[in-house]
Amino acid sequence: MKLIVAEMACLYLLVVGVAFATVGGGDVAIKSKKGEVVFSHDNHVGMGLECTKCHDGLFTTSAQHKKVTMKQMQQGKSCGACHNGKTAFSVKGDCKNCHK
Repeated sequence: MKLIVAEMACLYLLVVGVAFATVGGGDVAIKSKKGEVVFSHDNHVGMGLECTKCHDGLFTTSAQHKKVTMKQMQQGKSCGACHNGKTAFSVKGDCKNCHK
């Protein structure tokens, strides 16, 4: 009987844990001279991107992340790895796509 109760408790915790699990890390605000850029995890995850597409390869934590220039992004660093005009809109051109 104790085994059944223990199994039910574990199953309950598993189901509740999955139900309340969230994907994404919220919005990340990045200050720049051209205007703040707000990166939305929800938008990117909502398009079907897996977290591992960017983490831990391109980005680690905000504390470990190094600033990059627009020129470096245009060469495929940081956001420019996907925002190259092929995979996603390019970092070149319309600044207002990102900078607000």
